[in-house]
Amino acid sequence: MLLAISSVTLADGPGLIGSFRAKADFELTADPTAASWKNVKGVFAERGPRSEPVPGHRMEVRSRWTARNLYFLFICPYEQLYLKENPSTATETNMLWEWDVAEAFIGADFEHIRHYREFQVSPQGEWVDLDIDLDHSNPANRWLWNSGMQVKARIDREQKVWCGEMKIPIASIDSRAPAAGHEMRINLFRIQGPPPKRKFVAWQPTNSPSYHVPEAFGKLRLLD
Repeated sequence: MLLAISSVTLADGPGLIGSFRAKADFELTADPTAASWKNVKGVFAERGPRSEPVPGHRMEVRSRWTARNLYFLFICPYEQLYLKENPSTATETNMLWEWDVAEAFIGADFEHIRHYREFQVSPQGEWVDLDIDLDHSNPANRWLWNSGMQVKARIDREQKVWCGEMKIPIASIDSRAPAAGHEMRINLFRIQGPPPKRKFVAWQPTNSPSYHVPEAFGKLRLLD
């Protein structure tokens, strides 16, 4: 099935992604043309962590939410894939970021911004989720945390685009019951292609080689 990258209106401004309410939870398809996604506004990430251009890798991200879950759809044009051999879609893949991934870093604590969660999906449907506390946690144990997330992915090799979809329980991020108007802190990233010329894309530039700069996060707002 061919996946077209549609022309989508940007959300309300730089640094803000709107997540649009869905009446009910829906099946993951990783398909931008599916009824749950085709009319949803998204944001685009097309520059590196230091705002440098990354031609040919303009990632689009759309989001939806329900009373229980937060959804993301990543649409990722590529030049060359870099995939893990013998992928597992039934178990979490630690260090998935060593291959192609799309990522969401999300935190709901606006006072302790160095504590947030990291979610990744690969073109093959692999996943990893991490509990990040830059002040206290042991980096080796971060991936042992489990959010209960689900993912779906697909690759259109003819169009050279892959899509990844996430379904994340909101309770794993935010202690508040979800409601329109609530905001979270977020950044969106991508790692693509084989070394030594891997492509790094950031929605909100971090001005650092690292993605782990919570001071650079934008906002996600739950919308009706």
